[in-house]
Amino acid sequence: MKGAAKSGTETVLRWVWRSSIVLLVVLLLVLAWLVAFGNLFKPGSDLGYNLGLAGGLMMLSLLLYPLRKRVRALDRLGRMETWFRYHMFMGIGGPVLILFHSTFKTGSMNATIALTAMLLVALSGVVGRFVYRHIHRGLYGRELTLAELEAEFKDRQESIDSVFELQPNIEQRLKEFHQLAFAELDSTSQRIWRFMTLQHKGKSLSRSIRHDAKKVLADEAKKQNWPYAQLILNYSLAKRQIDDYVYAIIRLAQISSWTKLFSLWHIAHVPFIYMLLFSGIVHVVAVHLY
Repeated sequence: MKGAAKSGTETVLRWVWRSSIVLLVVLLLVLAWLVAFGNLFKPGSDLGYNLGLAGGLMMLSLLLYPLRKRVRALDRLGRMETWFRYHMFMGIGGPVLILFHSTFKTGSMNATIALTAMLLVALSGVVGRFVYRHIHRGLYGRELTLAELEAEFKDRQESIDSVFELQPNIEQRLKEFHQLAFAELDSTSQRIWRFMTLQHKGKSLSRSIRHDAKKVLADEAKKQNWPYAQLILNYSLAKRQIDDYVYAIIRLAQISSWTKLFSLWHIAHVPFIYMLLFSGIVHVVAVHLY
């Protein structure tokens, strides 16, 4: 659910979705507090053991997603989008169950190592999900290409001419932002700083231009005696064009950096998975032997 809502129904659905997530998180936090401090069960009890078993199997099933991606014989077993959803769900649900299994405490050395490895994998997965969405069309879409983004930016340029007519300095301000996004910088620290702050600057610029456009349109509505519905429609159109244009600049300027980050993330994420697999096996063997 990214970007501005396109209808009142979508706005309500987004509010319901976000409220549901907040309620679920609050419920899990309350349950976590009860488990951690209420002595409801122990990791070795039937409930604790089964929570750990279910969580461990869910984490183990995460390996099915990379297998589905790389083994051609598995192409018939559903769409990659469905598998990715499954991967994300298991990557959240598995660690949650294992944390409840541990009662949020660490005992033996092998349990501490296994829990730490699991948390590293989960945290790495969250980071990977954040990076992933910047180089794909939507959370479950295909990977973006530079040519696609260039074509998209060209379309935005052609559609924003009507906004330029509202106020003389709008075009200049957007051109300056474009120059800032694509300027050649010699210093690595400057490039990193621009990468980290460009989106914030883009949002600030969008808000400022939308504010000015709203004033101009309001004055024009008074002069020409527009119906209120026409004013809202014209402002909504200008707002979408401004936001889309600035967003297209940011995506085009940063796509190569996000792609490099995703490659680096993948290099770091894979060893964490192997570490989790090894430490998990050691933990299970130790529990059953001792």
